[in-house]
Amino acid sequence: MKPVNAAMSSRQDQFEALVRGHSTDLYRYAYWLCGQEALAQDLVQDTFLRAWRALDRLREVSAVKAWLITILRREHARLFERKPMPSDDIDDLDLPDPQATPERSTEESRLRQAMASLEPKYREPLVLQVLGGFSCSEIAEQLGLGEAAVMTQLFRARQKLKGQLGLEDPLAEVSEL
Repeated sequence: MKPVNAAMSSRQDQFEALVRGHSTDLYRYAYWLCGQEALAQDLVQDTFLRAWRALDRLREVSAVKAWLITILRREHARLFERKPMPSDDIDDLDLPDPQATPERSTEESRLRQAMASLEPKYREPLVLQVLGGFSCSEIAEQLGLGEAAVMTQLFRARQKLKGQLGLEDPLAEVSEL
């Protein structure tokens, strides 16, 4: 029985290292996808659960981050398959004035809002590059697009952000993303 326990311990140690090494990046990406802390934490937890079950099928250890991001994206998509999104009449909601929050005046907040307002086809590659640290070829592989298409979407996303933020120099703050 020792070999079984040793194998399990080794697998568990690998998985714990995987969780420690990638949970922060996964949470950041999940939060950008859904915009809710609790839901982002649930998505990361579901991602790691699926990763644990499929750990033996991971072929390239060097591609683990891309593998986990793909699982997370699919888990996020499953949210919309599982249950219908709740809909409330907007007239019945008592919403606070968004202009009243002090956070809205910060540069980070402005950038975050501008990124969130981008169309998903521009936002997703930009978030993968900025928060995930993925290269254009890695983003292309994850999104099932050509590398040239990803580069074009990234360029257009930055241009749209520049316009929304009122930046005159195209290489200003947005290029630092």
